[in-house]
Amino acid sequence: MVDYSESYIKEILDGVKTIAVVGASANQDRDSYKVMQVLMQHGYKIFPINPNEAGNLILGQPCYADLNSVSEKIDMVDVFRATDAVMGVTKEAIAIGASVLWTQLDIVHKEAAELAEQAGLKVVMDRCPKIELAKLY
Repeated sequence: MVDYSESYIKEILDGVKTIAVVGASANQDRDSYKVMQVLMQHGYKIFPINPNEAGNLILGQPCYADLNSVSEKIDMVDVFRATDAVMGVTKEAIAIGASVLWTQLDIVHKEAAELAEQAGLKVVMDRCPKIELAKLY
């Protein structure tokens, strides 16, 4: 697991208001669904991203095909995709002006992290915001 200070994680979670969940699922049994639920309970505005669900609602929120399809400002991009998809999502996150790239447990992509950091994004990899929120609050 990549090591981040509690203050770094707290600063990110306190600083962001809008979160795009890339790889969002409409299936209530999937981790992405449960994480979106908790993020919404903590007051974050969620944008589910999944081309297979685009146009549908997930947890009452419209689902988008990709990050570029969201017209509002996205602060954080939370990635529920396999490691080989992370670089593409990272490039999209940079292009839309996100300030945080976050990847879920067991997802670490060093080159994507370096690219995001060079572009000025804060990066958290191999962590779950739901678990981090439970630890902090």
